[in-house]
Amino acid sequence: MLSSLYIRNLALIRELTVPFNRGLTIITGETGAGKSMLIGALNLVLGERASSDLVRSGENKAIIEAVISGPLPQQLDHLLEEAGIECFPETVLRRELSASGQSRCFINDTPCTASVLKHAGELLIDLHGQHDHQLLLNAASHEGMLDAFARTSPETLAYREIFNDLSTLYRAKKTLAERAREARDKRDMMEFQYNELHALDLKTDEEEELEREIALLENAETLFGLGSELGETLYEQERSAYASLASARHILEKLVAIDRRFENRLEETRSAESMIEDLYRFVNRYTASLEFQSDRLDTLRSRQLQLQRVQKKYHKSIANLIVHRDELATELLIEETIAEEISRIDRSIAKQQEQLSASAAILSEKRRKAALRLDDILRRELVLLGIQGAKFETARIAQEDPKGDITLCGNRFKALTNGHEKIEFLFSANAGETLKPLVKAASGGEISRVMLALKSALAESTALPILVFDEIDTGISGATAIAVASSLKKLSRLHQIIAITHLPQIAAMADLHLLASKTADNDRTSAQVVPLNNEEHVRAIATLISGAHLSESSLKLARELADRANSV
Repeated sequence: MLSSLYIRNLALIRELTVPFNRGLTIITGETGAGKSMLIGALNLVLGERASSDLVRSGENKAIIEAVISGPLPQQLDHLLEEAGIECFPETVLRRELSASGQSRCFINDTPCTASVLKHAGELLIDLHGQHDHQLLLNAASHEGMLDAFARTSPETLAYREIFNDLSTLYRAKKTLAERAREARDKRDMMEFQYNELHALDLKTDEEEELEREIALLENAETLFGLGSELGETLYEQERSAYASLASARHILEKLVAIDRRFENRLEETRSAESMIEDLYRFVNRYTASLEFQSDRLDTLRSRQLQLQRVQKKYHKSIANLIVHRDELATELLIEETIAEEISRIDRSIAKQQEQLSASAAILSEKRRKAALRLDDILRRELVLLGIQGAKFETARIAQEDPKGDITLCGNRFKALTNGHEKIEFLFSANAGETLKPLVKAASGGEISRVMLALKSALAESTALPILVFDEIDTGISGATAIAVASSLKKLSRLHQIIAITHLPQIAAMADLHLLASKTADNDRTSAQVVPLNNEEHVRAIATLISGAHLSESSLKLARELADRANSV
Protein backbone atom coordinates (compact mmCIF):
# COMPACT_ATOMS: atom_id res chain seq x y z
CA MET A 1 0.00 0.00 0.00
CA LEU A 2 0.99 3.66 -0.36
CA SER A 3 2.21 4.61 3.13
CA SER A 4 3.17 8.21 2.55
CA LEU A 5 3.80 10.87 -0.07
CA TYR A 6 6.45 13.53 0.52
CA ILE A 7 6.38 16.70 -1.62
CA ARG A 8 8.72 19.69 -1.53
CA ASN A 9 8.77 22.80 -3.68
CA LEU A 10 6.18 21.61 -6.16
CA ALA A 11 3.89 24.39 -7.48
CA LEU A 12 2.07 25.80 -4.40
CA ILE A 13 3.35 23.07 -2.11
CA ARG A 14 6.32 24.21 -0.06
CA GLU A 15 6.77 21.01 1.93
CA LEU A 16 4.39 18.41 3.22
CA THR A 17 4.20 14.73 4.07
CA VAL A 18 0.85 13.08 3.43
CA PRO A 19 0.11 9.85 5.34
CA PHE A 20 -2.10 7.10 3.91
CA ASN A 21 -3.81 4.12 5.49
CA ARG A 22 -5.30 0.88 4.27
CA GLY A 23 -8.86 0.92 3.06
CA LEU A 24 -10.48 4.04 1.65
CA THR A 25 -8.66 7.38 1.78
CA ILE A 26 -10.80 10.38 0.81
CA ILE A 27 -9.34 13.76 -0.12
CA THR A 28 -11.58 16.83 0.04
CA GLY A 29 -11.07 20.58 -0.04
CA GLU A 30 -12.21 23.68 -1.82
CA THR A 31 -11.57 24.14 -5.54
CA GLY A 32 -7.94 25.19 -6.03
CA ALA A 33 -6.94 24.07 -2.55
CA GLY A 34 -4.35 21.62 -3.87
CA LYS A 35 -6.19 18.33 -4.30
CA SER A 36 -5.22 18.03 -7.96
CA MET A 37 -1.63 19.02 -7.11
CA LEU A 38 -1.52 15.99 -4.82
CA ILE A 39 -2.62 13.71 -7.62
CA GLY A 40 -0.26 15.52 -9.98
CA ALA A 41 2.63 14.86 -7.60
CA LEU A 42 1.67 11.21 -7.46
CA ASN A 43 1.60 11.13 -11.25
CA LEU A 44 5.12 12.58 -11.39
CA VAL A 45 6.59 10.10 -8.96
CA LEU A 46 5.03 7.35 -11.08
CA GLY A 47 7.11 8.47 -14.05
CA GLU A 48 4.82 10.79 -15.99
CA ARG A 49 6.36 13.55 -18.12
CA ALA A 50 7.51 16.55 -16.08
CA SER A 51 8.02 20.26 -16.69
CA SER A 52 10.39 22.67 -14.98
CA ASP A 53 7.42 25.05 -14.61
CA LEU A 54 6.21 22.81 -11.78
CA VAL A 55 9.15 23.78 -9.56
CA ARG A 56 8.00 26.28 -6.92
CA SER A 57 8.98 29.83 -7.83
CA GLY A 58 12.36 30.81 -6.41
CA GLU A 59 13.47 27.22 -5.68
CA ASN A 60 16.14 25.15 -7.43
CA LYS A 61 14.36 21.82 -7.49
CA ALA A 62 11.23 19.93 -6.49
CA ILE A 63 11.20 16.52 -4.82
CA ILE A 64 8.39 13.96 -4.71
CA GLU A 65 8.83 10.72 -2.80
CA ALA A 66 6.31 7.89 -2.41
CA VAL A 67 6.77 5.08 0.11
CA ILE A 68 5.10 1.75 -0.77
CA SER A 69 4.93 -0.88 1.96
CA GLY A 70 3.93 -4.51 1.94
CA PRO A 71 4.59 -7.38 -0.49
CA LEU A 72 5.43 -6.37 -4.04
CA PRO A 73 3.87 -7.80 -7.20
CA GLN A 74 6.09 -10.54 -8.64
CA GLN A 75 6.53 -8.57 -11.86
CA LEU A 76 7.95 -5.65 -9.90
CA ASP A 77 10.46 -7.93 -8.18
CA HIS A 78 11.66 -9.03 -11.62
CA LEU A 79 11.77 -5.44 -12.90
CA LEU A 80 13.88 -4.23 -9.99
CA GLU A 81 16.20 -7.22 -10.26
CA GLU A 82 16.79 -6.59 -13.99
CA ALA A 83 17.45 -2.90 -13.27
CA GLY A 84 19.99 -3.78 -10.58
CA ILE A 85 17.86 -2.30 -7.81
CA GLU A 86 17.79 -3.95 -4.38
CA CYS A 87 14.39 -4.86 -2.93
CA PHE A 88 13.40 -3.80 0.60
CA PRO A 89 10.26 -4.25 2.75
CA GLU A 90 9.46 -0.64 1.81
CA THR A 91 9.80 0.50 -1.79
CA VAL A 92 10.67 4.18 -2.17
CA LEU A 93 9.97 5.94 -5.49
CA ARG A 94 11.56 9.38 -5.85
CA ARG A 95 11.49 12.03 -8.55
CA GLU A 96 13.54 15.22 -8.57
CA LEU A 97 12.75 18.09 -10.95
CA SER A 98 15.22 20.91 -11.38
CA ALA A 99 14.32 24.45 -12.38
CA SER A 100 16.68 24.03 -15.36
CA GLY A 101 14.46 21.29 -16.75
CA GLN A 102 16.42 18.19 -15.74
CA SER A 103 14.72 15.26 -14.07
CA ARG A 104 16.20 12.48 -11.95
CA CYS A 105 14.50 9.23 -10.95
CA PHE A 106 15.29 6.87 -8.06
CA ILE A 107 13.93 3.60 -6.70
CA ASN A 108 15.17 2.63 -3.24
CA ASP A 109 17.79 5.41 -3.52
CA THR A 110 19.21 3.82 -6.67
CA PRO A 111 19.17 5.99 -9.83
CA CYS A 112 17.02 4.59 -12.63
CA THR A 113 15.55 5.66 -15.95
CA ALA A 114 12.18 7.35 -16.21
CA SER A 115 10.88 4.32 -18.12
CA VAL A 116 11.82 1.97 -15.25
CA LEU A 117 10.16 4.31 -12.74
CA LYS A 118 7.07 4.51 -14.94
CA HIS A 119 6.91 0.74 -15.35
CA ALA A 120 7.28 0.25 -11.60
CA GLY A 121 4.51 2.80 -10.98
CA GLU A 122 2.19 1.06 -13.43
CA LEU A 123 2.67 -2.21 -11.54
CA LEU A 124 1.85 -0.59 -8.19
CA ILE A 125 -0.76 2.11 -8.71
CA ASP A 126 -3.62 2.60 -11.13
CA LEU A 127 -4.20 6.33 -11.18
CA HIS A 128 -7.33 7.41 -13.04
CA GLY A 129 -8.22 11.01 -13.72
CA GLN A 130 -11.48 12.17 -15.29
CA HIS A 131 -10.09 12.20 -18.83
CA ASP A 132 -7.35 9.61 -18.57
CA HIS A 133 -7.79 6.33 -20.42
CA GLN A 134 -5.72 4.22 -18.12
CA LEU A 135 -5.12 0.50 -17.81
CA LEU A 136 -8.74 -0.64 -17.77
CA LEU A 137 -9.68 1.62 -20.68
CA ASN A 138 -6.85 0.34 -22.82
CA ALA A 139 -8.31 -2.20 -25.26
CA ALA A 140 -5.02 -4.08 -25.33
CA SER A 141 -5.45 -4.87 -21.62
CA HIS A 142 -8.97 -6.28 -21.87
CA GLU A 143 -7.76 -9.75 -22.76
CA GLY A 144 -5.64 -9.93 -19.63
CA MET A 145 -8.53 -8.73 -17.45
CA LEU A 146 -10.97 -11.25 -18.87
CA ASP A 147 -8.40 -14.02 -18.44
CA ALA A 148 -7.77 -12.93 -14.86
CA PHE A 149 -11.51 -12.98 -14.19
CA ALA A 150 -11.88 -16.37 -15.92
CA ARG A 151 -8.72 -17.73 -14.27
CA THR A 152 -7.46 -19.07 -17.58
CA SER A 153 -3.79 -19.08 -16.62
CA PRO A 154 -3.31 -22.87 -17.18
CA GLU A 155 -5.13 -22.79 -20.52
CA THR A 156 -3.33 -19.64 -21.66
CA LEU A 157 0.05 -21.09 -20.72
CA ALA A 158 -0.68 -24.36 -22.55
CA TYR A 159 -1.77 -22.46 -25.67
CA ARG A 160 1.26 -20.16 -25.59
CA GLU A 161 3.69 -23.07 -25.35
CA ILE A 162 2.21 -24.65 -28.48
CA PHE A 163 2.10 -21.24 -30.20
CA ASN A 164 5.79 -20.66 -29.41
CA ASP A 165 6.73 -24.14 -30.65
CA LEU A 166 4.82 -23.47 -33.87
CA SER A 167 6.53 -20.10 -34.27
CA THR A 168 9.90 -21.82 -33.88
CA LEU A 169 8.99 -24.28 -36.64
CA TYR A 170 7.93 -21.44 -38.95
CA ARG A 171 11.21 -19.62 -38.33
CA ALA A 172 13.18 -22.78 -39.08
CA LYS A 173 11.19 -23.34 -42.27
CA LYS A 174 11.73 -19.74 -43.36
CA THR A 175 15.48 -20.05 -42.80
CA LEU A 176 15.62 -23.24 -44.85
CA ALA A 177 13.52 -21.73 -47.63
CA GLU A 178 15.89 -18.74 -47.79
CA ARG A 179 18.86 -21.09 -48.04
CA ALA A 180 17.16 -23.06 -50.80
CA ARG A 181 16.34 -19.85 -52.67
CA GLU A 182 19.92 -18.64 -52.38
CA ALA A 183 21.12 -22.03 -53.62
CA ARG A 184 18.76 -21.84 -56.62
CA ASP A 185 19.93 -18.31 -57.44
CA LYS A 186 23.56 -19.43 -57.40
CA ARG A 187 23.06 -22.86 -58.92
CA ASP A 188 24.26 -22.08 -62.47
CA MET A 189 27.40 -20.39 -61.21
CA MET A 190 28.06 -23.16 -58.68
CA GLU A 191 27.57 -25.88 -61.28
CA PHE A 192 30.03 -24.17 -63.66
CA GLN A 193 32.63 -23.75 -60.94
CA TYR A 194 32.19 -27.30 -59.68
CA ASN A 195 32.46 -28.82 -63.17
CA GLU A 196 35.55 -26.74 -63.90
CA LEU A 197 37.31 -27.72 -60.68
CA HIS A 198 36.15 -31.32 -60.83
CA ALA A 199 37.52 -31.67 -64.38
CA LEU A 200 40.93 -30.46 -63.21
CA ASP A 201 41.19 -33.45 -60.82
CA LEU A 202 43.15 -31.37 -58.35
CA LYS A 203 45.56 -33.04 -55.94
CA THR A 204 46.97 -31.47 -52.80
CA ASP A 205 50.74 -31.89 -53.55
CA GLU A 206 50.53 -31.71 -57.32
CA GLU A 207 52.26 -28.34 -57.65
CA GLU A 208 55.38 -29.54 -55.85
CA GLU A 209 55.48 -32.75 -57.91
CA LEU A 210 55.17 -30.80 -61.16
CA GLU A 211 57.97 -28.44 -60.23
CA ARG A 212 60.24 -31.33 -59.27
CA GLU A 213 59.61 -33.33 -62.45
CA ILE A 214 59.90 -30.28 -64.72
CA ALA A 215 63.22 -29.40 -63.09
CA LEU A 216 64.49 -32.94 -63.79
CA LEU A 217 63.40 -32.97 -67.43
CA GLU A 218 64.71 -29.47 -68.10
CA ASN A 219 68.16 -30.47 -66.72
CA ALA A 220 68.37 -34.06 -68.05
CA GLU A 221 71.48 -33.40 -70.26
CA THR A 222 73.28 -31.62 -67.43
CA LEU A 223 72.41 -34.40 -65.01
CA PHE A 224 73.68 -37.08 -67.46
CA GLY A 225 76.95 -35.25 -68.04
CA LEU A 226 77.60 -34.66 -64.37
CA GLY A 227 76.68 -38.26 -63.53
CA SER A 228 79.07 -39.65 -66.15
CA GLU A 229 81.87 -37.38 -64.99
CA LEU A 230 81.24 -38.42 -61.38
CA GLY A 231 81.38 -42.10 -62.38
CA GLU A 232 84.74 -41.63 -64.09
CA THR A 233 86.13 -39.73 -61.14
CA LEU A 234 84.99 -42.34 -58.68
CA TYR A 235 85.87 -45.55 -60.51
CA GLU A 236 86.67 -45.53 -64.19
CA GLN A 237 89.82 -43.39 -64.50
CA GLU A 238 93.23 -44.88 -64.00
CA ARG A 239 93.79 -42.67 -60.98
CA SER A 240 90.15 -42.81 -59.81
CA ALA A 241 89.11 -42.39 -56.19
CA TYR A 242 88.46 -46.11 -55.93
CA ALA A 243 91.92 -47.01 -57.37
CA SER A 244 93.65 -44.56 -55.01
CA LEU A 245 91.82 -46.01 -52.01
CA ALA A 246 92.74 -49.54 -53.12
CA SER A 247 96.44 -48.56 -53.19
CA ALA A 248 96.12 -46.93 -49.77
CA ARG A 249 94.45 -50.08 -48.41
CA HIS A 250 97.42 -52.26 -49.62
CA ILE A 251 99.90 -49.98 -47.87
CA LEU A 252 97.83 -49.98 -44.64
CA GLU A 253 97.67 -53.78 -44.69
CA LYS A 254 101.49 -53.86 -44.69
CA LEU A 255 101.66 -51.31 -41.90
CA VAL A 256 99.18 -53.27 -39.75
CA ALA A 257 101.36 -56.36 -40.13
CA ILE A 258 104.10 -54.39 -38.42
CA ASP A 259 102.12 -52.01 -36.13
CA ARG A 260 98.63 -52.90 -34.89
CA ARG A 261 97.81 -49.24 -34.28
CA PHE A 262 96.91 -48.90 -37.98
CA GLU A 263 94.05 -51.43 -37.70
CA ASN A 264 91.28 -48.85 -37.18
CA ARG A 265 92.55 -46.75 -40.05
CA LEU A 266 92.60 -49.82 -42.29
CA GLU A 267 88.95 -50.56 -41.45
CA GLU A 268 88.01 -46.93 -42.17
CA THR A 269 89.73 -47.12 -45.55
CA ARG A 270 87.94 -50.34 -46.42
CA SER A 271 84.59 -48.66 -45.49
CA ALA A 272 85.45 -45.67 -47.68
CA GLU A 273 86.34 -48.01 -50.51
CA SER A 274 82.94 -49.75 -50.13
CA MET A 275 81.11 -46.39 -50.04
CA ILE A 276 82.85 -45.24 -53.25
CA GLU A 277 81.82 -48.48 -54.91
CA ASP A 278 78.18 -48.06 -53.80
CA LEU A 279 78.08 -44.46 -54.95
CA TYR A 280 79.49 -45.45 -58.32
CA ARG A 281 76.80 -48.13 -58.79
CA PHE A 282 74.05 -45.58 -57.82
CA VAL A 283 75.41 -43.00 -60.32
CA ASN A 284 75.52 -45.67 -63.03
CA ARG A 285 71.88 -46.60 -62.42
CA TYR A 286 70.85 -42.95 -62.24
CA THR A 287 72.46 -41.94 -65.55
CA ALA A 288 71.08 -45.07 -67.20
CA SER A 289 67.53 -44.10 -66.10
CA LEU A 290 67.64 -40.55 -67.40
CA GLU A 291 65.35 -39.88 -70.37
CA PHE A 292 65.18 -36.90 -72.68
CA GLN A 293 61.30 -36.53 -72.99
CA SER A 294 60.44 -33.21 -74.62
CA ASP A 295 56.77 -34.24 -75.05
CA ARG A 296 56.48 -35.07 -71.37
CA LEU A 297 58.07 -31.75 -70.47
CA ASP A 298 55.56 -29.89 -72.66
CA THR A 299 52.68 -31.74 -70.99
CA LEU A 300 53.96 -30.92 -67.53
CA ARG A 301 54.47 -27.26 -68.37
CA SER A 302 50.95 -27.08 -69.80
CA ARG A 303 49.51 -28.59 -66.59
CA GLN A 304 51.53 -26.17 -64.47
CA LEU A 305 50.20 -23.21 -66.45
CA GLN A 306 46.64 -24.56 -66.10
CA LEU A 307 46.97 -24.72 -62.32
CA GLN A 308 48.45 -21.22 -62.13
CA ARG A 309 45.54 -19.81 -64.16
CA VAL A 310 42.84 -21.41 -61.99
CA GLN A 311 44.53 -20.20 -58.81
CA LYS A 312 44.69 -16.67 -60.19
CA LYS A 313 41.05 -16.86 -61.32
CA TYR A 314 39.69 -17.92 -57.92
CA HIS A 315 42.34 -16.20 -55.79
CA LYS A 316 42.83 -19.47 -53.91
CA SER A 317 45.63 -21.97 -53.41
CA ILE A 318 45.28 -25.53 -54.74
CA ALA A 319 44.43 -26.75 -51.24
CA ASN A 320 41.69 -24.13 -50.88
CA LEU A 321 40.40 -24.86 -54.38
CA ILE A 322 39.94 -28.50 -53.38
CA VAL A 323 37.99 -27.37 -50.29
CA HIS A 324 35.90 -25.01 -52.45
CA ARG A 325 35.16 -27.80 -54.91
CA ASP A 326 33.94 -30.10 -52.13
CA GLU A 327 31.81 -27.29 -50.66
CA LEU A 328 30.24 -26.70 -54.07
CA ALA A 329 29.39 -30.38 -54.27
CA THR A 330 27.61 -30.12 -50.90
CA GLU A 331 25.81 -26.91 -51.86
CA LEU A 332 24.57 -28.44 -55.10
CA LEU A 333 22.90 -31.17 -53.06
CA ILE A 334 21.40 -28.75 -50.54
CA GLU A 335 18.11 -28.18 -52.35
CA GLU A 336 17.32 -31.86 -52.15
CA THR A 337 18.38 -31.98 -48.49
CA ILE A 338 16.41 -28.83 -47.65
CA ALA A 339 13.31 -30.13 -49.42
CA GLU A 340 13.41 -33.23 -47.23
CA GLU A 341 13.89 -31.10 -44.08
CA ILE A 342 11.06 -28.73 -45.04
CA SER A 343 8.80 -31.71 -45.64
CA ARG A 344 9.60 -32.97 -42.13
CA ILE A 345 8.92 -29.52 -40.65
CA ASP A 346 5.60 -29.29 -42.54
CA ARG A 347 4.51 -32.54 -40.92
CA SER A 348 5.44 -31.14 -37.50
CA ILE A 349 3.59 -27.90 -38.27
CA ALA A 350 0.43 -29.81 -39.15
CA LYS A 351 0.56 -31.64 -35.81
CA GLN A 352 1.18 -28.40 -33.91
CA GLN A 353 -1.72 -26.73 -35.73
CA GLU A 354 -4.04 -29.51 -34.58
CA GLN A 355 -2.86 -29.12 -31.00
CA LEU A 356 -3.09 -25.32 -31.21
CA SER A 357 -6.66 -25.51 -32.54
CA ALA A 358 -7.70 -27.82 -29.71
CA SER A 359 -6.03 -25.56 -27.13
CA ALA A 360 -7.63 -22.43 -28.65
CA ALA A 361 -11.07 -24.07 -28.49
CA ILE A 362 -10.66 -24.88 -24.78
CA LEU A 363 -9.43 -21.34 -24.02
CA SER A 364 -12.20 -19.75 -26.08
CA GLU A 365 -14.94 -21.72 -24.34
CA LYS A 366 -13.66 -20.80 -20.90
CA ARG A 367 -13.49 -17.14 -21.96
CA ARG A 368 -17.00 -17.32 -23.42
CA LYS A 369 -18.52 -18.52 -20.15
CA ALA A 370 -16.52 -16.00 -18.12
CA ALA A 371 -17.50 -13.16 -20.48
CA LEU A 372 -21.18 -13.90 -19.92
CA ARG A 373 -20.70 -13.74 -16.15
CA LEU A 374 -18.60 -10.58 -16.36
CA ASP A 375 -21.12 -8.85 -18.64
CA ASP A 376 -23.95 -9.64 -16.24
CA ILE A 377 -21.99 -8.35 -13.22
CA LEU A 378 -21.00 -5.16 -15.05
CA ARG A 379 -24.54 -4.39 -16.21
CA ARG A 380 -25.90 -4.75 -12.70
CA GLU A 381 -23.04 -2.78 -11.17
CA LEU A 382 -23.48 0.08 -13.65
CA VAL A 383 -27.19 0.31 -12.90
CA LEU A 384 -26.36 0.54 -9.19
CA LEU A 385 -23.93 3.32 -10.02
CA GLY A 386 -26.66 5.35 -11.70
CA ILE A 387 -26.25 4.46 -15.39
CA GLN A 388 -29.74 3.02 -15.77
CA GLY A 389 -29.64 2.24 -19.47
CA ALA A 390 -26.14 0.80 -19.36
CA LYS A 391 -25.22 -2.05 -21.65
CA PHE A 392 -21.92 -3.85 -21.44
CA GLU A 393 -20.57 -6.66 -23.57
CA THR A 394 -17.25 -8.44 -23.76
CA ALA A 395 -16.60 -8.90 -27.48
CA ARG A 396 -14.52 -11.86 -28.64
CA ILE A 397 -13.34 -11.06 -32.16
CA ALA A 398 -11.75 -13.83 -34.22
CA GLN A 399 -10.01 -12.99 -37.47
CA GLU A 400 -10.68 -15.49 -40.24
CA ASP A 401 -7.66 -16.29 -42.37
CA PRO A 402 -7.56 -18.90 -45.17
CA LYS A 403 -3.94 -19.55 -44.21
CA GLY A 404 -4.52 -19.40 -40.46
CA ASP A 405 -3.09 -21.98 -38.09
CA ILE A 406 -6.28 -22.51 -36.10
CA THR A 407 -9.17 -24.52 -37.51
CA LEU A 408 -12.48 -24.50 -35.65
CA CYS A 409 -15.80 -25.76 -37.02
CA GLY A 410 -14.35 -25.94 -40.51
CA ASN A 411 -13.14 -22.32 -40.50
CA ARG A 412 -9.54 -21.19 -40.29
CA PHE A 413 -8.45 -18.35 -38.04
CA LYS A 414 -5.28 -16.37 -37.49
CA ALA A 415 -3.38 -17.51 -34.42
CA LEU A 416 -2.66 -14.73 -31.93
CA THR A 417 -0.24 -14.83 -29.02
CA ASN A 418 -2.95 -15.79 -26.52
CA GLY A 419 -5.62 -17.51 -28.59
CA HIS A 420 -7.42 -16.72 -31.80
CA GLU A 421 -9.64 -13.93 -30.43
CA LYS A 422 -9.12 -10.28 -29.63
CA ILE A 423 -10.98 -9.21 -26.50
CA GLU A 424 -12.58 -5.79 -26.26
CA PHE A 425 -15.11 -4.30 -23.86
CA LEU A 426 -18.11 -2.64 -25.52
CA PHE A 427 -20.33 -0.12 -23.75
CA SER A 428 -23.47 1.92 -24.20
CA ALA A 429 -24.73 4.35 -21.56
CA ASN A 430 -28.26 4.82 -22.88
CA ALA A 431 -31.01 2.52 -24.02
CA GLY A 432 -31.28 2.27 -27.77
CA GLU A 433 -27.67 3.27 -28.39
CA THR A 434 -25.33 0.94 -30.24
CA LEU A 435 -22.58 -0.72 -28.26
CA LYS A 436 -19.22 0.87 -28.96
CA PRO A 437 -15.67 0.30 -27.74
CA LEU A 438 -15.42 1.38 -24.12
CA VAL A 439 -12.77 4.02 -24.79
CA LYS A 440 -15.12 5.79 -27.23
CA ALA A 441 -18.51 5.29 -25.60
CA ALA A 442 -18.12 6.66 -22.05
CA SER A 443 -18.41 10.41 -21.53
CA GLY A 444 -16.35 12.34 -19.01
CA GLY A 445 -19.11 12.03 -16.44
CA GLU A 446 -19.46 8.28 -16.95
CA ILE A 447 -15.85 7.18 -17.23
CA SER A 448 -15.14 7.07 -13.51
CA ARG A 449 -18.26 5.02 -12.79
CA VAL A 450 -17.50 2.61 -15.62
CA MET A 451 -13.99 2.28 -14.25
CA LEU A 452 -15.30 1.72 -10.74
CA ALA A 453 -17.73 -0.93 -11.95
CA LEU A 454 -14.96 -2.75 -13.82
CA LYS A 455 -12.63 -2.60 -10.88
CA SER A 456 -15.32 -3.83 -8.53
CA ALA A 457 -16.05 -6.77 -10.82
CA LEU A 458 -12.38 -7.59 -11.26
CA ALA A 459 -11.31 -6.73 -7.72
CA GLU A 460 -10.42 -10.25 -6.68
CA SER A 461 -8.36 -10.97 -9.80
CA THR A 462 -6.56 -7.70 -10.56
CA ALA A 463 -2.93 -7.47 -9.51
CA LEU A 464 -3.00 -3.72 -8.88
CA PRO A 465 -2.84 -3.15 -5.10
CA ILE A 466 -3.50 0.62 -5.14
CA LEU A 467 -6.30 2.39 -7.01
CA VAL A 468 -6.50 6.19 -7.27
CA PHE A 469 -9.60 8.06 -8.51
CA ASP A 470 -9.52 11.77 -9.32
CA GLU A 471 -13.00 13.33 -9.47
CA ILE A 472 -14.81 10.01 -8.99
CA ASP A 473 -18.08 11.85 -8.41
CA THR A 474 -18.29 13.79 -11.69
CA GLY A 475 -21.89 14.08 -12.86
CA ILE A 476 -23.55 12.14 -10.04
CA SER A 477 -25.63 12.98 -6.98
CA GLY A 478 -28.33 11.59 -4.70
CA ALA A 479 -28.90 7.84 -4.73
CA THR A 480 -26.19 7.34 -7.36
CA ALA A 481 -23.68 9.03 -5.08
CA ILE A 482 -24.63 6.66 -2.26
CA ALA A 483 -24.22 3.68 -4.63
CA VAL A 484 -20.80 4.91 -5.78
CA ALA A 485 -19.78 5.45 -2.17
CA SER A 486 -20.86 1.94 -1.17
CA SER A 487 -19.04 0.45 -4.15
CA LEU A 488 -15.83 2.30 -3.24
CA LYS A 489 -16.10 1.14 0.36
CA LYS A 490 -16.54 -2.49 -0.64
CA LEU A 491 -13.68 -2.27 -3.15
CA SER A 492 -11.41 -0.81 -0.46
CA ARG A 493 -11.63 -4.08 1.48
CA LEU A 494 -9.56 -5.69 -1.29
CA HIS A 495 -7.46 -2.71 -2.41
CA GLN A 496 -6.17 0.52 -1.03
CA ILE A 497 -8.38 3.23 -2.56
CA ILE A 498 -7.49 6.92 -2.76
CA ALA A 499 -10.23 9.19 -4.11
CA ILE A 500 -10.88 12.91 -4.50
CA THR A 501 -14.52 13.88 -4.05
CA HIS A 502 -16.89 16.81 -3.52
CA LEU A 503 -19.80 14.62 -2.41
CA PRO A 504 -20.57 14.12 1.30
CA GLN A 505 -21.97 10.64 0.62
CA ILE A 506 -18.57 9.49 -0.66
CA ALA A 507 -16.49 11.46 1.83
CA ALA A 508 -18.44 9.85 4.69
CA MET A 509 -17.10 6.42 3.71
CA ALA A 510 -13.49 7.42 4.42
CA ASP A 511 -11.27 5.25 6.59
CA LEU A 512 -8.86 8.18 6.37
CA HIS A 513 -10.05 11.68 5.51
CA LEU A 514 -7.45 14.15 4.18
CA LEU A 515 -8.31 17.83 3.88
CA ALA A 516 -6.51 20.04 1.35
CA SER A 517 -6.27 23.77 2.01
CA LYS A 518 -4.25 26.86 1.16
CA THR A 519 -2.57 29.31 3.54
CA ALA A 520 -0.76 32.59 2.96
CA ASP A 521 2.49 33.30 4.77
CA ASN A 522 4.76 36.28 4.02
CA ASP A 523 2.85 36.97 0.82
CA ARG A 524 3.46 33.39 -0.39
CA THR A 525 0.62 30.91 -0.83
CA SER A 526 1.21 27.33 0.25
CA ALA A 527 -0.98 24.26 -0.05
CA GLN A 528 -1.42 21.91 2.90
CA VAL A 529 -2.95 18.45 3.28
CA VAL A 530 -3.76 17.22 6.78
CA PRO A 531 -5.46 14.08 8.15
CA LEU A 532 -8.67 14.64 10.09
CA ASN A 533 -9.79 13.10 13.37
CA ASN A 534 -13.35 11.83 13.80
CA GLU A 535 -14.86 15.18 14.74
CA GLU A 536 -12.96 17.01 12.01
CA HIS A 537 -14.10 14.31 9.60
CA VAL A 538 -17.76 15.01 10.50
CA ARG A 539 -17.27 18.77 10.13
CA ALA A 540 -15.63 18.29 6.73
CA ILE A 541 -18.62 16.22 5.59
CA ALA A 542 -20.96 18.92 6.88
CA THR A 543 -18.99 21.53 4.94
CA LEU A 544 -19.62 19.54 1.76
CA ILE A 545 -23.33 19.57 2.60
CA SER A 546 -23.89 23.22 3.53
CA GLY A 547 -20.69 25.10 2.75
CA ALA A 548 -18.50 27.08 5.12
CA HIS A 549 -21.41 28.14 7.40
CA LEU A 550 -22.18 24.96 9.28
CA SER A 551 -25.61 24.36 10.73
CA GLU A 552 -26.84 21.90 13.29
CA SER A 553 -28.83 20.13 10.58
CA SER A 554 -25.80 19.75 8.32
CA LEU A 555 -23.70 18.45 11.23
CA LYS A 556 -26.46 16.02 12.15
CA LEU A 557 -26.73 14.76 8.59
CA ALA A 558 -22.93 14.48 8.42
CA ARG A 559 -22.91 12.29 11.55
CA GLU A 560 -25.68 10.12 10.10
CA LEU A 561 -23.66 9.64 6.90
CA ALA A 562 -20.52 8.80 8.89
CA ASP A 563 -22.44 6.31 11.04
CA ARG A 564 -24.01 4.76 7.94
CA ALA A 565 -20.53 4.23 6.49
CA ASN A 566 -19.73 1.87 9.35
CA SER A 567 -22.52 -0.46 8.32
CA VAL A 568 -21.44 -0.81 4.67
